Amino acid sequence: MKILHITAHLGGGVGKAHSSLISADALFVRRHYVLLEEPRDTRYAESLVKSGATLTITPSKATILQLAAEADIVQIEWWNHPRLYHCLCENDWPVMRTLIWCHISGLTPPLIPPALLPIADRFMFTSPCSLALLDRTSLPAASRARIGVVNSGFGFTARQRRKGITRRDGSVAYLGTVNFSKMSRDFFSVVDDAGDSKLPVAIWGSIEDKGEVIHAANAMRRRERVRFMGHAADPASVLQEAQIFLYLLKQDHFGTAENALVEAMSCGCAPLVFPNTPELAIVTDGETGYVAENADDAARRLRWMRENPAEIEAIGRNAAEHVAATRLPVYSATAFARLYGELLVREKRRVEFRAVLGTTAADWFMGTRNPFADDQSVSPTPGDSASKGTLSHFLSCYPQDESLLELAAASG
Repeated sequence: MKILHITAHLGGGVGKAHSSLISADALFVRRHYVLLEEPRDTRYAESLVKSGATLTITPSKATILQLAAEADIVQIEWWNHPRLYHCLCENDWPVMRTLIWCHISGLTPPLIPPALLPIADRFMFTSPCSLALLDRTSLPAASRARIGVVNSGFGFTARQRRKGITRRDGSVAYLGTVNFSKMSRDFFSVVDDAGDSKLPVAIWGSIEDKGEVIHAANAMRRRERVRFMGHAADPASVLQEAQIFLYLLKQDHFGTAENALVEAMSCGCAPLVFPNTPELAIVTDGETGYVAENADDAARRLRWMRENPAEIEAIGRNAAEHVAATRLPVYSATAFARLYGELLVREKRRVEFRAVLGTTAADWFMGTRNPFADDQSVSPTPGDSASKGTLSHFLSCYPQDESLLELAAASG
């Protein structure tokens, strides 16, 4: 069975998910990945090739359409990347069986265009939290029946974890995106207010030397309570050394399956999170971690967690057992194999993406915004081009596009 994946790239969560999935694939599944831009980080792409997948990077329009026509199923790895919009809307697609796997929650901007949900043969979210979107639509029952969930966040297996690593009582770590596009701005005040500790909170992840996060850390009353560790070359070992995983994210963050959180739990870390919908789909308060209602509550809970290592060690064991029972690659690979089997009996059909996504780059971008929000500012900001799905990101891909330039000028 030939599965053609169309994806902007294989970095971050989508690359990690697929490099894990392919290791659990059924023998009859053959995967071919079309990357719409050159990969900046080649680790996952190289891993997929070693596992037997085929990669085609930035192919011509004719090549993409030929591969789509030859595939048994075309799987679109969806998030609001401008190159993916361009690929879907600028091509006249052949008849095909389509499956969309959505790698954003869609609960907050970037939103998922509602008309995209029923357009494919099957539409799969990566977290059950996104099913709440169906309550905001008027989709008929037949369309809702084609929408489901296949998890994309996987824990580390026993083989991936190192033996003999000892975690220190009260040790705290954060690993993930180290900027305020995802982290809560209360992160450092929580650490400040949680009281003193011999062990600073270890923050793992790449960071700008003079960015907002560093500024916020430097404004702490006790700056020594956090330590920036940089990129984690071996995340499993880093997480095995920590007893508490301090994963305080902003309320409207763009995450969904939360790989870092799931990986930390698989290593026996007890997480402390805010009550954001994606995290609540993973952590059960008092059983597999703790959910703090606000910053004051988080500081109080963090202090208690540090002072009660035996209880926290037990919560960490619960977390690891929960991940092993629910979030292994084989479960998602099996779910996809079942979906592929169901799709194979369907006739191929033509899909008109531009009819639901729009015909201009400005249409594509504005389709991800909340039309009812009070703040409708979409102006590009300096240094914002790396933030996926922003207007600056769209302009960095298509700097001469007239619709985007008009939008930027009007927002000016």
